[in-house]
Amino acid sequence: MNSMQQPLSLAELQALLARVFSTNALAEWALLFACLGLAAAASWLLSRAAVKRPHSVLFGRRVIDGALFPLLALALSFAARRVLPVWGVAPAVFKLVLPLLVSLAVIRLIARVLAASWPDSLVMKSVERVGSWLVWLGAVLWVTGLWDGLMDGLDEIGWKVGTVHMTLRNMLEGGLTAALVLVLALWISSAIEAQLLRRESLDLSMRKIAANAIRALLLFIGLLFALSAAGIDLTALGVLGGALGVGLGFGLQKLAANYVSGFVILAERSLRIGDMVKVDGFEGRVTDIKTRYTVIRSLGGKEAIVPNEILITQRVENSSLADPRVLLSTVVQVDYDCGVDSVMKALAAALAEVPRVLSDPGPSVQLSRFADSGLELTVFFWISDPENGSGGVRSDVNLAIWHTLKRLGVDIPYPQQVQRQPKPVPIPPDSPASA
Repeated sequence: MNSMQQPLSLAELQALLARVFSTNALAEWALLFACLGLAAAASWLLSRAAVKRPHSVLFGRRVIDGALFPLLALALSFAARRVLPVWGVAPAVFKLVLPLLVSLAVIRLIARVLAASWPDSLVMKSVERVGSWLVWLGAVLWVTGLWDGLMDGLDEIGWKVGTVHMTLRNMLEGGLTAALVLVLALWISSAIEAQLLRRESLDLSMRKIAANAIRALLLFIGLLFALSAAGIDLTALGVLGGALGVGLGFGLQKLAANYVSGFVILAERSLRIGDMVKVDGFEGRVTDIKTRYTVIRSLGGKEAIVPNEILITQRVENSSLADPRVLLSTVVQVDYDCGVDSVMKALAAALAEVPRVLSDPGPSVQLSRFADSGLELTVFFWISDPENGSGGVRSDVNLAIWHTLKRLGVDIPYPQQVQRQPKPVPIPPDSPASA
């Protein structure tokens, strides 16, 4: 804000307010509303031409609550303030409004970037609310002329850390600069991630690993700039890196292993989003692969959060890694007196008409064993959509088998058990039991 205008004293603020609400400022008010209307119209037109995204930083949910509108309004108002002296008009309205527009632009930018990076996060909503109040408080202090007095007071409170003299003012200014740098890094990484995830030519797993790697790199670079802006000597990061390495080797070993395993999974493509897997007795579809964990959703709606290290070190059954087709089977018994060859052909033909049952490879029927009550037939069939479950198609196959056997007049034998009554043992006449 120093390049734009200096804070006002109390007397200057009173004089400015008197000029702002005088009839001489009507032209400025009209120009200000023209700038706001032009910024709103430009934002609306650009939103119509751009691709709609649920968490857009520039356009927001209703265009007017995005970051583009206050940024355009700030640019137009700043240009208008520069033009007014050329026309012989001393700016009054724009001198008061520009700090407010700067605050609004900063608030909208922070809010939209946090919403795009962590959607539906209650913690980020709280951070956004606190940050908004702090920005508005800073704007009020600036306009009322209390900013310089506050900064001078904070500059007097300091201490010495080694050879570096630090004050509360330096920490505040460094913290604000660091927050702005991190927000910009998050914005750029979110934009690049959205572009990568929309490219259908690349595999989804490769897009995820590229997006995660770019986000981590940009946040690391942003963190370095933020620490430098806060006045922290970056040469001290060598010692911090060594301490962090020791911490990773002991306390954070599992966490680091999960992060490394996540990048390995995405790079090797051993698991992909959409695969049907079975891990530790839990079976479902992979819905998301994060850098620390993988989300697996069962067909019943339950979701399991599996650490990536488990997916690397333990056995994982993947039903659709190389081929999405899955072999299923069901068993039925028929009477010994039926024509088993014709029955097997009829069952195979009936199963070929069942929806979701593949014709290549087609269904097959095998005589698996000679059971006690009848001939046991095992019916094999293939499906290509295991993510839709196997209960429905198995029921359709069993119904097709039932109707086919009824049509052929073949009985499904019931289990039979023969019970024999032991013969009574004759008792001699002279035995004590006959008395």
